[in-house]
Amino acid sequence: MPPFDLEPQTLAAVAQTPMLALLFWMMHGLRRHLHDRPEETSPPQDAGALARTRDELAAFKLEVARTYVPLSLIRDVDQRLSRQLLRIEEKLDAVARAATAAQALQAAQPMQAPLRGWHSEDRN
Repeated sequence: MPPFDLEPQTLAAVAQTPMLALLFWMMHGLRRHLHDRPEETSPPQDAGALARTRDELAAFKLEVARTYVPLSLIRDVDQRLSRQLLRIEEKLDAVARAATAAQALQAAQPMQAPLRGWHSEDRN
């Protein structure tokens, strides 16, 4: 059998072997460097620094809201939203009234037994 007349699985195994060896060598090097590296400790953080940062951010947001959005625009948006909500409320009230009226009409009508098929006494 000629040397290049190998099965495809054998060729794949031959090609993968050096790659696996290289991968193993790289992982071994990473582990060795991790053990040799001194542990890094994070610098101690001031306990109040986070609270101060939050307060400063809240103050900045409030300043942006006051400075960049005119009060007249806020009032206009508030009025438009209020009008729209009132319109929606009126529509819901109308639907509720219609449903109540339909229910009252249905309750006022006498109950009729449903007809089943054709009967000779119905003809007269």
